[in-house]
Amino acid sequence: MEIFLGIIITLIVILYFWYVSIIGKRNTGLEALSGIDVQLKKRSNLIPNILKIAQKFLEHEKSLITEITELREQADKGYDKTDKSEVQQHLQVSELLAGKMGQLMVRVEAYPDLKSDQTMVQAMQTYNEVEAQIAAARRFYNSAVTALNNSVQIFPGNIIANMAGVSEMPFYETDEAAKAPVNADDFLK
Repeated sequence: MEIFLGIIITLIVILYFWYVSIIGKRNTGLEALSGIDVQLKKRSNLIPNILKIAQKFLEHEKSLITEITELREQADKGYDKTDKSEVQQHLQVSELLAGKMGQLMVRVEAYPDLKSDQTMVQAMQTYNEVEAQIAAARRFYNSAVTALNNSVQIFPGNIIANMAGVSEMPFYETDEAAKAPVNADDFLK
């Protein structure tokens, strides 16, 4: 009887620590997602200034500027961090915005007056720094998501996670267009 009771207590302790581990990994994933959001907000706050400067020089790029503005508004919308599809949609819109900003930066290079404008140079440098911070935050987030997803997919973590209401989180991936090689000639016409 004492052996049976000892086994039961040991199992309960093991399950408890497994539960704590899963909750910790979920919280690390949510923390990493918040870190990405902080960096995305920095980028979002830079975009209006960059667009104002660029508009003076890029009159015929109004459609790109409008598209960037619309994507920025979508990226700034709130979302449920516990809903996998909403997180995934938020990250996809943010990645589309990054792609369009990349197109704008390539087009800026074609305009010597704009490229040499000191305010634009500073804005582009700051933007590049924020993009580097987003990349670092993305790596941390994807690492945290890997640890969480492994813990909720592997037995008995999958059972414990299901009972605790913890589910997988999506990876922050680039869209297919961002993976394709860029031909600068397409943007410099």
